[in-house]
Amino acid sequence: MNNWTAAKMVDIFERAIDDYHIEDNVDIKPANPYDKTTFYHTLYEKCLIDTVQWHLEDIVRDPEIDNAYGMEIKRRIDKSNQVRTDTVEKLDDQLLSRISPESFSAEARLNTESPGWAIDRLSILCLKVYHMEIEAHRPDANNDHKADCLKKLNVLKEQQADLCLAINQLIEDIQNGVRMAKVYRQMKMYNDEKLNPILYGKKD
Repeated sequence: MNNWTAAKMVDIFERAIDDYHIEDNVDIKPANPYDKTTFYHTLYEKCLIDTVQWHLEDIVRDPEIDNAYGMEIKRRIDKSNQVRTDTVEKLDDQLLSRISPESFSAEARLNTESPGWAIDRLSILCLKVYHMEIEAHRPDANNDHKADCLKKLNVLKEQQADLCLAINQLIEDIQNGVRMAKVYRQMKMYNDEKLNPILYGKKD
């Protein structure tokens, strides 16, 4: 696998989003069509995580949601955030191990954001484009709503194009040894029973 372009990533993200919306159910996960050992598999998995979480966030904002069910959904979102972070780090591990040269230029600058976190933002942008497209053409919405959403859609598409260009440039710069990036571990503490005082404080 040597196609690292952002356009290919968008293709995979859009496929994951479309596959999810066949059932449009947070409890039904589409099968990942890519080989488990590939970067493509991780990209698809990443976008599925984001897509399910997008809809969980919608559910939990229902003003009439049952409190117990709302807490259940909030805990699912919390768990999803941890898996999302782990998956971004896996993307970085896979990508940087393949594109990083043996040595970098003496003038190479360190990038503040890893490629994985830029790709994370691209996945979210694909979701925003998908759902704003729906809103811009929603049959039961009035014309003002549609016009407003169409303007937002155009902005989102511009942001998506800009981010694709930036990701491509970052990957190219790393391959050429003129820019460096590292896998930054998030070290999230709230899910760790050894690090969250609320959790370890309850243990006798």
